[in-house]
Amino acid sequence: MASIQQGPNGPVLVLKESALQQKGRDAQQNNITAAKLVADLVKSSLGPRGLDKMLVDSLGDVTITNDGATILKEIDVQHPAAKMIVEISKTVDNEVGDGTTSSVVFAGALLAAAEDLLKKDVHSSTIVEGFQEAAEKTLEVYGQVSEKISPGDRAALLKVAKTSMESKLISEDSEELAGVVVDAVMSVAAKAKDGSTTVDLDNIKVEKKAGGSIHDTQIVKGIVLDKEIVHSGMPSKVEGAKIALVDTALEIEKTEMSSEIRITDPAQMQMFLEEENRMLKEMIEKIKQAGASVVICQKGIDDIAQHYLAKHGMMAVRRVKESDMTKLAKASGGRVISNIDDLSSGDLGAADVVQQKKVESDKWVFIEGCKDARSVSLLIRGGSQRVVDEVDRSIHDALMVTKDVIEKPAIVAGGGAPEAYAAAQLKTWADSFDGREQLAVKKFAEALESIPLTISENAGMDPIDTMATLRARQGQGSKWTGIDARNTEIADMLKKSIVEPAAVKEQIIKSATEAACMILRIDDVIAVSGPPGGAGGGPPPM
Repeated sequence: MASIQQGPNGPVLVLKESALQQKGRDAQQNNITAAKLVADLVKSSLGPRGLDKMLVDSLGDVTITNDGATILKEIDVQHPAAKMIVEISKTVDNEVGDGTTSSVVFAGALLAAAEDLLKKDVHSSTIVEGFQEAAEKTLEVYGQVSEKISPGDRAALLKVAKTSMESKLISEDSEELAGVVVDAVMSVAAKAKDGSTTVDLDNIKVEKKAGGSIHDTQIVKGIVLDKEIVHSGMPSKVEGAKIALVDTALEIEKTEMSSEIRITDPAQMQMFLEEENRMLKEMIEKIKQAGASVVICQKGIDDIAQHYLAKHGMMAVRRVKESDMTKLAKASGGRVISNIDDLSSGDLGAADVVQQKKVESDKWVFIEGCKDARSVSLLIRGGSQRVVDEVDRSIHDALMVTKDVIEKPAIVAGGGAPEAYAAAQLKTWADSFDGREQLAVKKFAEALESIPLTISENAGMDPIDTMATLRARQGQGSKWTGIDARNTEIADMLKKSIVEPAAVKEQIIKSATEAACMILRIDDVIAVSGPPGGAGGGPPPM
């Protein structure tokens, strides 16, 4: 509907004829409903007993997962307000790695709570202010109750990594995989000048290959290259390897400009070919003199160069990605060289063993046993491609939460315990407000309880009895009482070693509150038609 108003000299047309406009309560209601539908979509996959979703894309590729961020990324959401909820999951995933489903469920619960207040004629600005005050108070409560740990506390890190995997497909193997994840993160953790510890997950290379079982997933103190050795005459295993990292082509480079060489005598032709041969031989000799037994090259290696490398008993791999070269330099302690003339023994990296292994039908080169590996590889295995993909997603989450705890060493219990505790604190604190903000704070507390409530529903427990018992136990002073969905009981989650990073819980509150408040502030939706809109060039669906 175009926006038309009667002016002194007849109607005034502001928007295009085809523009759609929704105002006031209708616009709010529409946005809230769309956002709640997105939350309902992922709700059933929250917690250890959450179910998986099967997503089929336009090409027929299938993804099976219960990772909130992946689900929302794979489905093509059209509604503008729903897209804002999808963005929360992306933000949480990029920032802290875990808690994507919780953040979306919480945002949906906040908007459902706001809807009740709007029906009672509470102004949206009042609700937004109440929610923001309540969010700050919740963060304060988390800060007070979180348990501080030391960044190098391996036992605590194992618990955090294991908890992250408990709600995933790989929960049966979480014990074993948690060890792999923690070892990988601790290998690449670096001390900053101010005493804090930082982790760059780019230094962990994740390779996945269907086949074997999840038990075969391993950490390699070095790098796995999905390449094979260039020449069959080369050794397939080199022990005590000295590695030359070369980012220039081991071949005679063609000239930049087009040039032509006139040869009048067959002997000249022979000399020309022999000169090329000599130059390549010289290159390989220089690498040999530096003491290298393995050559990793970022560019191509000429057939003649391959022959000389094989003759010297050296192993070579070509066309390795630049990112892998960087990781390899960090792992082996070598230096990437652009000019062969500059190569010296000091530039070589070292590894206990470099060997070509068969992984399923492919041949890969494993560079293992690097002494002070500042970069490591994880090789993920699983029964089928779908399993491997889901293990990869789960391990990404576990790596992220381990990084979170190392960088901000504070943990809280899982199972909805901190949310339930903060909700109880908020309800008491709300009474100090006069005016309608008090209602918004109480509704925020109710929305917080949606996390433990959903976990219990997904575990098949009675939600009313569960929440009553949970509140009672926490009221008696057991603040870490939460929902043990695995055993369908209410228990002290800290004693059960179900712990999560405080950073994840804080990010959930921040992201969900900001998105909910942004949606509540919208009172007018104007969709101008045109090609960039919805299907068929019309305005996007609302």
